[in-house]
Amino acid sequence: MRADRLVAVLLLMQSRGRVTAAELAAELEVSVATARRDLEALAAAGVPVYPQPGRGGGWSLVGGARTDLSGLTEGEAQALFLLAGPAATVSAEARAALRKLVRALPRTFRADAEAATDATVIDPVRWGERDRPRPAVVDLLRTAVIRRREVRLTYAGRAGEPSERLVAPWGLIDKDDTWYLLAGTEQGRRTFRVDRIIQAEPTGRTGERPHGFVLTAAWQEVVEEIERRRSRTWATVLIEERFVPVLRDRFGRHCHPEGEAGQGRVRVRLGAPTPLDIARNLAGWGAMIEVVGPRSVQDELARIGAELLARYAAEPTG
Repeated sequence: MRADRLVAVLLLMQSRGRVTAAELAAELEVSVATARRDLEALAAAGVPVYPQPGRGGGWSLVGGARTDLSGLTEGEAQALFLLAGPAATVSAEARAALRKLVRALPRTFRADAEAATDATVIDPVRWGERDRPRPAVVDLLRTAVIRRREVRLTYAGRAGEPSERLVAPWGLIDKDDTWYLLAGTEQGRRTFRVDRIIQAEPTGRTGERPHGFVLTAAWQEVVEEIERRRSRTWATVLIEERFVPVLRDRFGRHCHPEGEAGQGRVRVRLGAPTPLDIARNLAGWGAMIEVVGPRSVQDELARIGAELLARYAAEPTG
């Protein structure tokens, strides 16, 4: 179970008193079976939740239990709200519960706890990569975000030698296990891939966020700009419907089924930066996929096919 989902389950149960597995599944966008396993795992871990069978039943916290936050250490409070912040986006009730939890903290902890809730955004839509280990520097950067401290980065860009950057960390994004840092620099807001950060060293100086900055809104602006660059070329293809999930896995949000095309096939729109990018991803399908257009993608496929034929065609025998 993801830790952020565990916290979301607890927040929802505290805000509602009683929930069913089906209600949890709808709120957290998981299957009913997954929601039921989460509830059972909480009970097995010692959290006081129990099922009530029969009509009108569900799962409840024993005695309507509430979390007493007065005994938390400062580090424990930050850890809780680092998890709860992204998790509380699932519903208005959960967000209201989170605000109550903040008020329940000792006053000296509240500022950092509130900063922790907006230190990380979880974006589940990947950009063609999966199962990447979390960079070790994430924890250091997250602390810098919460404490509002400048960090000196040694950063390896897409090309060229590593360079030093002095940044004010504004927030971290977990994009399906690929991490990004949004930060302020002398050139304005910049986005850094965390796995390209070679070294990070806090300076001890204050690195404030802009007034009114909202991490989710800023990240959405970044995503929209990157998506525009990633989808400059669109192609229309015909393929058997059963293969659409494979295309969606590769092209992500740039895969748009558009309905039936006859003979058991469907029409799908695919986007990528260039015609060559699309052709490279489709060449291995051979005749299983038909590219209706544009001509530029068809030409790239023909060129790739000619190269393969020239290299691998069998020599004629005498």
